[in-house]
Amino acid sequence: MGKKELKVGQCYILSKTREENPKLGAKLLSDGRESLFLDFYFGFVMAYSSSLDRMVPKKQKRRESLNLYLWHSPRTPQERQENKETLALANRIRRDRANDIVEPEKRIELQAKKAEVNFLDYMQGYIDSYTKADVRVIQMALNRFRSFLAETLEYVTFKDFIKPSKIDNEMIEAFVEYLQHTCKGEGAKTVYQRFKKVIRYAVANDVMKKNPCINKQGQNITIKVDDGALVKDVLSPKEIKKLIDTHYPKENLQVRNAFLFSLNTGMRWCDVKELTFGDFDFGNKTFSYNQSKTKGHSNKSSVSLPITNTLLSLMGEQPEARGKDEIVFALPSHTMALKALRRWTKEAGIDKHITFHCARHSFGTNMAATTARKGLSIRVVQEMMGHASLRYTERYTRVMNEQKKRAMEELNKLMEG
Repeated sequence: MGKKELKVGQCYILSKTREENPKLGAKLLSDGRESLFLDFYFGFVMAYSSSLDRMVPKKQKRRESLNLYLWHSPRTPQERQENKETLALANRIRRDRANDIVEPEKRIELQAKKAEVNFLDYMQGYIDSYTKADVRVIQMALNRFRSFLAETLEYVTFKDFIKPSKIDNEMIEAFVEYLQHTCKGEGAKTVYQRFKKVIRYAVANDVMKKNPCINKQGQNITIKVDDGALVKDVLSPKEIKKLIDTHYPKENLQVRNAFLFSLNTGMRWCDVKELTFGDFDFGNKTFSYNQSKTKGHSNKSSVSLPITNTLLSLMGEQPEARGKDEIVFALPSHTMALKALRRWTKEAGIDKHITFHCARHSFGTNMAATTARKGLSIRVVQEMMGHASLRYTERYTRVMNEQKKRAMEELNKLMEG
């Protein structure tokens, strides 16, 4: 829209290039002036649309009023000069704002160096500017730390505000103990690792003078987990059959099909939600994907699996005719998917804490049992799971042995009774 055709309340952009961020714009006011503003653009995020019942891209943007004004139709040399000077000032502000958003982590550093910085806000700022796949786990680490402060009598006064200097090794040791009592399996170690990641960043940027995750003896405060153990809940073939047979009103078919797909492939949530029809070779009846968790870090990150009739049935009608870039499962947010999954398992009468990651562990455990029964090598399971080391795969054989032991104990109880 040209400036001449502008009506009161309408806006136009003064920036000349699409690459400028923020862009300088103006809004026509009823008194004949133009109010200047900056439009900031922060990219896209995938958000759940309740009306469409699927994830859709949503722009992240913000508008800031500069409280600067132009004459819409300058009539005198003085008005034109005022416009020139005002625009020059507005463009200087725009450049300063642009420098601020080039490095979002830099803004966090500067904000954190204020005397009254709240570490809880600092960590949330770190999360908001974080772009890697484990951002959800870092958010979980912050949530756990908040809960620890609120539930620990000694530290409850810090539940809403805590300076970095107040976080010492005694608090970290207490936090580690809290995680070990509240998290399941390897969850405590995983959460603590992400928490330490933020601590290290804070130390490197002078927000903390020293690392509180090091004890008085100069040793790292760690959480030890038995790497041979796997204690997450898994679904037996019988329980999987119960899930397949269970339907309920207004169930989310996309969540249902994606979870069953993971149960049959061992795919993680982060991988199944990104799966496209272009990942499938229907002619050779195989599909391949790169594991987000190990991509770029392991030569086993790429996994190739056969396409079975079960998988085809979960992908909808004529999957071979779909666009290569089209997402296979239009899934809601992770939180909404978990709600649907918990409702489903409850309806099926399964009293276990089942998450999407349990599908991967269930696949590994059931495949380990199948290969052992058929006399096949455990390396088959390693390839299907995309494990870099056989050590990780062997955890599933341990689970299988534990299940055998429990079954024998139950049998003995029946015989003794």
